[in-house]
Amino acid sequence: MAETPVPAKNEPLLAGAAAPTLSTAVAVPGAPLDDLDRFEAIGLSRDPIHGYIQITVPGKGEKAESDLLDSKWLQRMRRIHQLQTALWVFPAGEHTRFQHVVGTMHNGGLFARRLYPSLKKVCPDAPSPCYVEELVRLTGLLHDVGHGPFGHFFDDNFLRPAYNTNHEKLGQKIICEELGDTLRQIRRSPSGPFADGERLSPEQIAFLMKKPEEHDPPGTPRWMVLLRQLFSGIFTVDNMDFVRRDAYMCGIATGPVDVERILYYSFYTEEGLTLHKAARSALKQHLLARLYLFDNVYHHRTTRAIDLHLKEVFDATCRTLVPYNPAENLGKYCDVTEWSFLSAVSTWADQGKDEKQKALGVKWQKILQRDLDWKEVYDRDIVFTHTPFLSKQLTPDDIAAEIRKKLPAAIRDVELVIDLAQVDPRPDNPRTGPQSIRIYDPYTRQVVTEYIEEIFGLLPTKVVKFRIYMKNRDHVFAIRDAANQVLRTRDAAMDTNV
Repeated sequence: MAETPVPAKNEPLLAGAAAPTLSTAVAVPGAPLDDLDRFEAIGLSRDPIHGYIQITVPGKGEKAESDLLDSKWLQRMRRIHQLQTALWVFPAGEHTRFQHVVGTMHNGGLFARRLYPSLKKVCPDAPSPCYVEELVRLTGLLHDVGHGPFGHFFDDNFLRPAYNTNHEKLGQKIICEELGDTLRQIRRSPSGPFADGERLSPEQIAFLMKKPEEHDPPGTPRWMVLLRQLFSGIFTVDNMDFVRRDAYMCGIATGPVDVERILYYSFYTEEGLTLHKAARSALKQHLLARLYLFDNVYHHRTTRAIDLHLKEVFDATCRTLVPYNPAENLGKYCDVTEWSFLSAVSTWADQGKDEKQKALGVKWQKILQRDLDWKEVYDRDIVFTHTPFLSKQLTPDDIAAEIRKKLPAAIRDVELVIDLAQVDPRPDNPRTGPQSIRIYDPYTRQVVTEYIEEIFGLLPTKVVKFRIYMKNRDHVFAIRDAANQVLRTRDAAMDTNV
């Protein structure tokens, strides 16, 4: 294999934790500015995770990042919480998608500047460094713009079953149809102006922010495919913000997440986004922190109990408040937020238009007051690769049926719900099969593609948090005994996916 470039040990960490570098900012492409004008071209926003974040401000006759931030679509993100229902479990976890996307934009700029020299070497047709920087920054800023109330829960319990869509597909439409005019008028990044003739493409942003599919559109440049690895992979500019931000805001101690080291030791090779072997421990710590958050925040037992309640009312609520396909009516969808949802349902118990809506309102009141019917009575962490039971691919309903078979006949009709919260410490990429990462070995001076399990033996391929919830604690010991028997079963005859 040919020798592969690797960042020199003494190469400076661009941006990093240093003070903002404003010396190359311009208000009008190609026009030099003195310091006073430069201060007008870039603003600073203070962030608890990243310190100062640079945001471009428009000069005469141009658009800039602040125009996007002030748009109704980005301001809408202030009314959608980052933690979905976990905000009702962690008192300080009130941060929103808005803070997260601004932080992701910042991470995108750091990685774009750091990676550009190696990207250009692998892809000589790549655009100018300032264009690439801004393209990645704005993809980070807009990657969540399609989210609805309660984030991924809205995807799973309304958008997907009702309209076979999700927040990424909606986000692509918003980027191209609602924000396209503004995006095409942006001509610079915080580092400087684009090259002559370069113009931002909303379609490129839409491509980068969506999870890879089986085939890329014909004619997709390779540099675009490589940049997408910053948004769909094992470590991304997205998860390197939310892991630190969610832990900080919830008061969760995950251990150090050394993003600067991962940044320093990342570069592109012919094989794609590559990590120097010296950063493997930093990557491992990042993945462990992410796993810890899934275990203790996103899939907290009370969070999942709230989700069970929410599922009982969500479809009927959505069909009342969103009686249309959001993709066909983006104008109305822009007003659909957690604020609009909760403001409406909080009145239904007393002011519902009919008895059905009033009944929904009563259930919503219980959710809003955390008066939970469902209580956890059993939990167990199950590793996919180590548990023959899961190799039989049982659904929650199948598992409940198997448990009932093990119960005494007199209590086989007891009300219970099986909750399978899946945690994948190594985000899956459907394009690559078994998850792998490109590692540069300084001893052989080669890039090797290693499966994650060979590198991080302590990280399971996939974990299921197996829980049983009941509306009362009657027969708990019988339920637990039956569950233990089923989980030890090796010959269940089911063939549906978990």
